Amino acid sequence: MSRYRVSMDIGGTFTDVIGYDETTGRYHVGKSSTTPDDLTRGVLTALESLVDSPADISFTVHGTTQGLNAFLERRGVKVLLLASKGAGDTYHIARGPRTRLYDLHFRKPEPLVPKRDIVEVGGRFDAAGEELEPLDEQAVREAARRYREGGFGAIAVAYLFSYLDPAHELRTREILLEELGGEVTVSLSHEAAKEWREYERTSSAVVEAYTGPVVRRYLERLEANLKERGLTVPMHVMQSSGGILTAESARRRPLQTLLSGPVGGAMGDVELARAIGRPNLIGVDMGGTSFDVSLVIDGQPDISPEANIEGLPMLMSVVNIHTIGAGGGSVAWLEAGGLRVGPRSAGATPGPACYGRGGTEPTVTDANLVLGRIDPDWFAGGTLELDTEAARRALDTVGQGLGLDTLAIAEGVCDVANAKMAQAIRTITVSRGIEPREFTLVAFGGAGPMHAVFLARELGIKEVVVPRFPGAFSAWGMLQTDIRKDFSDTYFHLDADLDGADMAARLRAMAEEGLASLAGEGVPEDSRRVEHAVDIRYAAQEYTLTVPLFDAGEPAGDGFVEIIAKRFAQQHETRYGHANLGAPIEFVTLRTTAFGDLGRGAAEQVEPARGQDFAHETREVVFDGQARPTILARREALAAGHTFEGPAIIVESTATTVVPPGFSVSVDPIGSLVIRNTEEEAK
Repeated sequence: MSRYRVSMDIGGTFTDVIGYDETTGRYHVGKSSTTPDDLTRGVLTALESLVDSPADISFTVHGTTQGLNAFLERRGVKVLLLASKGAGDTYHIARGPRTRLYDLHFRKPEPLVPKRDIVEVGGRFDAAGEELEPLDEQAVREAARRYREGGFGAIAVAYLFSYLDPAHELRTREILLEELGGEVTVSLSHEAAKEWREYERTSSAVVEAYTGPVVRRYLERLEANLKERGLTVPMHVMQSSGGILTAESARRRPLQTLLSGPVGGAMGDVELARAIGRPNLIGVDMGGTSFDVSLVIDGQPDISPEANIEGLPMLMSVVNIHTIGAGGGSVAWLEAGGLRVGPRSAGATPGPACYGRGGTEPTVTDANLVLGRIDPDWFAGGTLELDTEAARRALDTVGQGLGLDTLAIAEGVCDVANAKMAQAIRTITVSRGIEPREFTLVAFGGAGPMHAVFLARELGIKEVVVPRFPGAFSAWGMLQTDIRKDFSDTYFHLDADLDGADMAARLRAMAEEGLASLAGEGVPEDSRRVEHAVDIRYAAQEYTLTVPLFDAGEPAGDGFVEIIAKRFAQQHETRYGHANLGAPIEFVTLRTTAFGDLGRGAAEQVEPARGQDFAHETREVVFDGQARPTILARREALAAGHTFEGPAIIVESTATTVVPPGFSVSVDPIGSLVIRNTEEEAK
């Protein structure tokens, strides 16, 4: 009987499931429409299209956007915030920078907790972690009564300097559980983010409390449904950091799942970089609703120790992903006589006009269909027949306002969307001193391969890679990662005062804690490992860079400070364009990451081509205002070694790849489409 390693990824329009058959070594893909009213229904439908029964699953991981959607749509629970007496305004004071300097109407982001729902509690530690005043337990009990009477759904606790000594926060939770029972959600700031910076740590605890109950209910419901259908193994959940956790751990630390959905594709890029021998990749994930950009640099994911979403900071390890509202379902509209595309999306229901589900507004998908870049008879593997005339009618509603015919407005919609997406790529590369022309562009998502070559042409990128199953690539990426747990410890020391032996001892203690934590995730002892890093800044500066330590014993060695200072200077030069080697530096935070290997499926090799002939037909497709004879082929007809010139359209069940004139296509040994700019290569 086949046993499957299965991953499930929910998108704005479609829910994708991919399974690796451990018996045959082959991958299989399932798909269904996302069901916004009950996401578990879409997941189960997609799963049923892949496996006969959840009992056949040997390993499973899930990427969820439940927490992120609740945060972005402001539909989390009502939170009561407990703060140290005299510091109740910390959360609302926040930080001072104006993120839009010339906006006269600029306002700070709206906090998730209004001032009226902040309770100050007596008790204080100082900056050295020494208790100055005992916890006012009576004030905590009064806060519990207010929780009962105020219709709250969760409690966040953020006391001053709790990252140095969490005793007051821990005792507060004990009292709250005594008063309110074990079902109450309590988020402690030192658990959400054991780091300095009071506002950011408070914000992390608040976001976790705000979204936590939504995430927990969803995971519990999905896990219960799968177990009822025969699932016998633990369900895992993708983290924002690029690692995975058991669903049980994710329910305890729901903040870590906030960016769970988009991160799978970024981790797929890491594995793809290794498989195809290209260490620097720009990953673009275009679905029905959004466009996500991420980087792989020197074979490693681009990870930051903090995130900022909608202006609210969170201290947690997170894969850097830049997201804009541009997808296949993005709606085209007119404003002040100009054409706009997105960020509003037609979503899964009613969807683009061509879906025939009642949608009447023109979208990017409608534009591509009218240009001939989508096969209306075999969209999503033939599960959805598209209505070209409905797409034309929808596009004409905006085209008439600009005096453009149907084909011209269709190309205009694609051009505007491409310009927005190219700018998103520049934001995560050029604005950080990274040259995109030195990278390979990896395109995935249902609509990513349709636009990737146009983006590469605009940015001067010479090579585009479209992996197998691009529409389910994020789900594939979730199968290629490890259990991951992150630990941090504040450690303020100038380089001149650093005690290498003490630092090594602190790191060893963190390593022991990290390795021990993996036991609860079911990781065998011989499959556990740790990595260390340290946040460093120039003395008297605010912002830090995270510098990796390549050996846990490194701090005890001779010349350690000089080695680390040189690494820091190199990173500073890369990030900011300058460095000052020899200037005093300050160590701020120690970081330890524990990894557990639970196995993964190897990249599947595809059959080699027997000559250059493959099944295809020729259709008229519009490029640059002209209809051109274009190859139309199904992806399964292509084998390793096939090469041909564009223009071409390659269709498959999860995506459509568009290759304009001037580009060539070759198929590599693992079935990736490698698309190169032949016009540039000829120069």
